[in-house]
Amino acid sequence: MTALRPEGTHGADPLAGRHRAGPPADAYAHPDAYAEQVEQQAFEAAVGRLADPLNDPLPGQEPVRREERPQAYAPHAPYTGPHAPGAGPYPEAYRSVAPEPAPGPAPAPGPAPAPGPAPAPALDDETMALRQAHLPADETMALRRVAAPSPARHEESPASGPASAADSAPETGAPRPGGRAARRRAARASRESPMVVASRVLGELFITLGVVMLLFVSYQLWWTNVIANHQAGDETKKLEQRWGEKGDEDSRDPGAFSAGEGFAIMHIPKLDVKVPVAEGVDEDGVLDRGMVGHYGEEPLKTAMPWDEKGNFAVAGHRNTHGEPFRYINKLDPGDPIVVETKDTYYVYEMANRLDSTLPSNVSVIDPVPEGSGFTGPGRYITLTTCTPEFTSKYRMIVWGKLAEERPRSEGKPDALVR
Repeated sequence: MTALRPEGTHGADPLAGRHRAGPPADAYAHPDAYAEQVEQQAFEAAVGRLADPLNDPLPGQEPVRREERPQAYAPHAPYTGPHAPGAGPYPEAYRSVAPEPAPGPAPAPGPAPAPGPAPAPALDDETMALRQAHLPADETMALRRVAAPSPARHEESPASGPASAADSAPETGAPRPGGRAARRRAARASRESPMVVASRVLGELFITLGVVMLLFVSYQLWWTNVIANHQAGDETKKLEQRWGEKGDEDSRDPGAFSAGEGFAIMHIPKLDVKVPVAEGVDEDGVLDRGMVGHYGEEPLKTAMPWDEKGNFAVAGHRNTHGEPFRYINKLDPGDPIVVETKDTYYVYEMANRLDSTLPSNVSVIDPVPEGSGFTGPGRYITLTTCTPEFTSKYRMIVWGKLAEERPRSEGKPDALVR
């Protein structure tokens, strides 16, 4: 009976190949030790296969067990494991891994190899194709959608269901369109109400009015002075040229001067004023041209400087149009006021001032002015202008008394030489 047992196979790996005909010779003598060795080698082979990702089970496919755990040999019983003679071929999936060899004589017994993990089987193209064929198409598309940019995320997919309105909205920060009522409310809100339009028009009118007023003020306070000073300077030059011409011996009477015609030059040294004196107090023809006007017409006719008795009364602007009398309120008693004519200098000294009176008070230009402090007839001068500044509500009055009459042939008076 012992001659039927295989010899020289003690210690060999029962999983090394399918050509083995049975267990080693001593497996019957020590069945427990041999079963423990086989179990250890099967465990190491299984651990080695775990390191190979290609040995993992495919999706939707049950793992194929490559070998069963061998059963311990019963004493004096034949080996009935997966590699026993006549146990049948390997599963269909592993035929390419371990092809069944042709039957032949058993190899000669030799030393048993050291135990170790079974080598990982090499997979051929057919096995790889079989594994790829088991990958579902929808799962492949899901992987592609994850890796691809997000334009397709708005499409309907089996996993996420229909795309919502929030996902389909453009990612541009624009408000999401609402229903018809929402669009109507937005349209009404975008239209300007009549109050908004009216306020805008009113604001533009106010701005235009403000610009016009600014231009008007600039014209009144600055440009009129420029024009009036230019006109007054031209008139002064004409008078001086006419007085300097030889052969002009015409000593005209006071009443012979026409309205607006200049006949004298007034000097106020303290205020640095040099302004022509013209006949009449007309605003357009005299005062607005920067000149001083003489009250020479009825019912407000006054004396001339060369008259023996009387009050030489004149008027001038305090603001705008050359403003020759703007600072006459700064004159003190004794300050000179000189009236230059063709042949004589008439020097007056400031005597008194009335800061405010009504325009209807014409007694201030009488031959003996009321409120001037003069007690009798004499040769006086009266300066009248508007007050307060930039208004014409009241009148300011300055009076003076003749102190010197000096012919031009004797030179300028001391008041003009200083």
